[in-house]
Parts: sequence; C-alpha cells; structure tokens
Amino acid sequence: MTDNKSRGWIEVICGPMFSGKTEELIRRLVRAQIAKKNVFIFKHSTDNRYSEDYIVSHNKNKIKCHSITRSEQIIDFSKDIDILGIDETQFFDSTIIETCNTLANKGKRVIIAGLDRDYKAIPFGPMASLLTHADYITKLNAICMVCGNQASFSQRLTDEKNQILVGESEKYEARCRDCFKP
Repeated sequence: MTDNKSRGWIEVICGPMFSGKTEELIRRLVRAQIAKKNVFIFKHSTDNRYSEDYIVSHNKNKIKCHSITRSEQIIDFSKDIDILGIDETQFFDSTIIETCNTLANKGKRVIIAGLDRDYKAIPFGPMASLLTHADYITKLNAICMVCGNQASFSQRLTDEKNQILVGESEKYEARCRDCFKP
C-alpha cells in the first residue's frame, strides 16, 4: 500500500568553474516552472558578480532569486513551494546540509549547484557532505583552457590565498588534471 505523501529528494549539480552548473540549475528550474510547479530560488549573498536579484550563468541566462546569508532562511520561504533551487551552495556553512535534508523529508525537491572543489582541489565548504546526502548527482566538466581536454579543476590565476574569491575568467580558468597547477 502506498500513501499519497509527496516524496522529496536532493539533487546536486557540481563541477569546476565554467562547467555549466548554473546553466543546468536554471534549465531544471525553468522546466519545473513550465510544469506549473511552485519554484523558489536562492543564492548566497557572497555571489554578487552579475546581480543581487538573479542567478546568472556565464552565458548570461538568468532567473529571479533571493539572495540570502544563512541557509535557515530557506525554510522560512518553503511552506507552499514544491521545488527549491540553491546556487553557489559551496558558500553556505554546514547548516545547509540539515536544511536540505529537512526540506527533502518534507516532500520538497531540492536542487543545488556548486563547486565541489576549490582552487587547491580540496572539498569546498559543505559540498562533499551534500554529495553523500544527495539522491541524484550530476558532475559536470568544463573544457581545459590550456589543452582543450575535459577539465575538472578550477585554476586560480591570481596569488590571492583566501578560499573564497568571487570572480570570473579574469581570476579563474578550467583545467584538466595534467594542466592544473595547485
């Protein structure tokens, strides 16, 4: 016997810079909107490259979002929402893991996108843990800016040492394993 309770889950879209993570997140969220699902979208306020009110892909595709600083804020908006999208998830602290699990356990579809590794190729923020909680994982690759092969690393081009350094092609390149220099 089955009940009519909606089943939730967590989808993770990850990979290096310039691999199309935000583009894929936007694609999934737009499809959900076409299907007349109630969708709510978030990004961490640290990512202010293009807009405060939109998540924007490197291809300039965009979708309206809410910029937040704490993952608990997502719960406040989730009551009548079917699908929650979260971009730049690596910038959240570890409470995002509990938030995503709580939402999925309440029957919500949670789609998150973020860098799985930082510029040193070490796990970035809560992403490694979120991968273990995910029901579905999509790992994307970019194209190496040196040799043209599949790239799974984000090469920082500056000497700055902070783990979080928001930037685009002026600060990062996608690199393959052979061309990546930690």
